[in-house]
Amino acid sequence: MLIPQLINGLTQGSLYALIAIGFVIIFGTMNLVTFAHGEVYMAGAFVGAFAMTLWHLPWFVALVMGMAAAWVLGFLIEKVAFRPLRTAGHMPPLLITIGLSIILKDLAVVLFGAENRPVPSIYEQTVRLAGVQVSVLQLVILGLAGSLFLVLRLLIQGTKIGRAMRATAQDHEAAYAMGVNVNRVFSIAFALASCLGGAAGVMIGIYYNAVYPTMGGTAGLKGFAACIFGGLTSIPGAILGGIIIGVVENLTVQFLASGYRDVVAFLVMVIVLVLRPQGLLGRKLRTV
Repeated sequence: MLIPQLINGLTQGSLYALIAIGFVIIFGTMNLVTFAHGEVYMAGAFVGAFAMTLWHLPWFVALVMGMAAAWVLGFLIEKVAFRPLRTAGHMPPLLITIGLSIILKDLAVVLFGAENRPVPSIYEQTVRLAGVQVSVLQLVILGLAGSLFLVLRLLIQGTKIGRAMRATAQDHEAAYAMGVNVNRVFSIAFALASCLGGAAGVMIGIYYNAVYPTMGGTAGLKGFAACIFGGLTSIPGAILGGIIIGVVENLTVQFLASGYRDVVAFLVMVIVLVLRPQGLLGRKLRTV
């Protein structure tokens, strides 16, 4: 039973990693933390669910729609909530995102109700790999997550906007002086982070066959924990942190009880941070 739990953990952890990467992109580019990221994930999940249940669209079209909706929502959040407070320090934008998180969650409850919304099952078949039964859906999710990781790497390392994001992450003022449109970079970075969260939301809805308005709270915390775990400035660290948390959760369910999964996952994160405050792959941040 150990190998199936490891595969479950790897699958779930890859989705946590997508959320965690969003935190890294936003913090790395804007030097800010958003606590509305979980609700953007939830919004993408609902768009994907409705695309499949109400409009009977294929799952991959629903995935693209959920990612697009999250992109637009992230773009608007940066434009409306973050940009006017750009020079207000760290606390006002942080409080704004907490407020947005509550608003988006309550709005979803009002519009869709508090109960679970079913999501159709796909790929119910299993295949045997190295003597272990693995669901086709798990392989699809792992393949999609891996593809998104690769596309993100190519985007950041090999495109003009990626170079602009890296320059802005190093020094906002220096990037502006070199001709980088910093406002545009901030908007794209926030939208890109939200898009990855939306992808995770759609896939988790398909994986568990349900979405609900409060799903963003726990997922957002797990994604943030994975980000802190791996290093607030490291995308590979976010991926590693997400996978470790996913695996630890599933092993906890296997050997202890499901009620301990969150406790153990966050306890491991605390232990790592006590021993290595910058996270597993992060660098030490300068303080002023």
